Amino acid sequence: MTSVSRRDVLRAAVATGAASLFGLPLSTLAAAARGGVVVIGSTNKPRHLNPAVQSGIATMFPGVQIFAPLLTVDGNWKAHPYLAERWSISDDARSVTLQLRKDARFHDGRPVTSADVQFSIETVRDNHPFKSMLAPVNAITTPDAHTAIVRLAEPHPALELVLTTSLLPIIPKHIYGDGQPVPTHPRNSTDVIGSGPFRVVEFKPGEHVILERFKDFFLPGKPQLERIIIREYKDTASLLLALERGEIDVHPGLTEPRDIERAKKIPGVNVVPNTGPAIGRLVWLAFNTANPKLADKRVRQAINYAIDKHFIINTLFGGVHLRSTGPIAAGSPFYSKEVEAYELDLDKARQLLDAAGLRPGANGVRLALTVDAIPGASDQRAIQEYLKPALAKIGIDVSVRQSPDFPIWSRRISNQDFELTLDSVWNWGDPVIGVHRTWLTANIRKGVIWSNTQSYSNPRVDELLAAAGQERDAARRKALYREFQEIVVDDVPVAFLHEVNLYLGYGKRIAEPVDNIWGLVGPLDEFGLKQG
Repeated sequence: MTSVSRRDVLRAAVATGAASLFGLPLSTLAAAARGGVVVIGSTNKPRHLNPAVQSGIATMFPGVQIFAPLLTVDGNWKAHPYLAERWSISDDARSVTLQLRKDARFHDGRPVTSADVQFSIETVRDNHPFKSMLAPVNAITTPDAHTAIVRLAEPHPALELVLTTSLLPIIPKHIYGDGQPVPTHPRNSTDVIGSGPFRVVEFKPGEHVILERFKDFFLPGKPQLERIIIREYKDTASLLLALERGEIDVHPGLTEPRDIERAKKIPGVNVVPNTGPAIGRLVWLAFNTANPKLADKRVRQAINYAIDKHFIINTLFGGVHLRSTGPIAAGSPFYSKEVEAYELDLDKARQLLDAAGLRPGANGVRLALTVDAIPGASDQRAIQEYLKPALAKIGIDVSVRQSPDFPIWSRRISNQDFELTLDSVWNWGDPVIGVHRTWLTANIRKGVIWSNTQSYSNPRVDELLAAAGQERDAARRKALYREFQEIVVDDVPVAFLHEVNLYLGYGKRIAEPVDNIWGLVGPLDEFGLKQG
């Protein structure tokens, strides 16, 4: 929808006495008509807005606009100053010294200090589901109000990248340090105060998040926009329709071939592939290895051999996505293709089931399993439906279970109330950030989604990840991760299906898409509109 048509619609609403349109206040749409607002659509539904204690795009996308990270990173993986204007790493790589900007303020006017940095890092370390991300941090010292020194038990080669994302937001100690548990703190959702480029105007779970330019932001002239509206949609179909109708300016994640082609045909809409390359979004079929039905890895291997990954990629998804073969995404420097590919082999699958003692009954069924999927993810729904006839060929009767909303799915999976589930789990740049969390025995954390929800445990994997997490030599680190990938792929706690190629769709009002490795999960302070 152009700025003119926005004004026309607004005038019509005013003429009829409407108080809102599209579920948004007329005052907000009036600002949009003047060109100061961007509406971003989303199917993600955040429960709260504090990414210090919650992973996932739903919270991280608005969170990084509200809470400033210490550093940012460009499209070439190079870190730049942000809330910290300077930083240095000690010769032994066991400490990082951060010099904070002296003019940084929280949205309530209070200064951002080293005490806030200390409190934030400790909060993330102790509460975030990516437990390995800050595991080496054993202390943060604050010699003065604008200096924080992060002290490490061992070298942490991923730390600089951790500092660049909403995975490590700087939250106000004077609000969250009141003794209430941060994961359930009421200020995660109400009267949210951060230090980022935008402040919260309104958060209506299930409807929208409205963010307004923070006028005292520490970077002069930024952000460029007056407001960002993140409007929630029930599914990908309604989100695409919103792009066609001009209700939104940005579609953050086109992943289905038909949607991508349809978006390319919308007048004035640009479609850009491979956005947010550091995210490394893998889609897999996860096994509850604690369930007796799936405890034998031969059963898991059999299921993996019975799934035609090429059919999924080429037929279900039109060749848009990439083949995934292991826990590290293909774009990572630590990726190894020297693993078992589990190409379709029904005979081998049946032999493995026979060897595991699962022979066909009178009706030909060896085993009955239930498969879940993230609600609202139509790509996962398609795979979920495919699995029923695919696994029937080897005598496994699959029942499809749907969750009415994300919180219910999350509760089921994180509490091991599942047998099989499709899932989308992201690498987040460095394996220490987004990979270790899924496979470490120490990260089996009941009730925490996107931790080690498969209940997978292998002592050698734990050793390899511990060593790789502190190895400073790139070649040696790559060798450690190569062995790790071989073991995980052989153990099959998940069946790796494909790597998602994320496409961004944006309207003609948008000047340029974001240029950083995180895509829309980075700060949008430079995001702007075309002039004139």
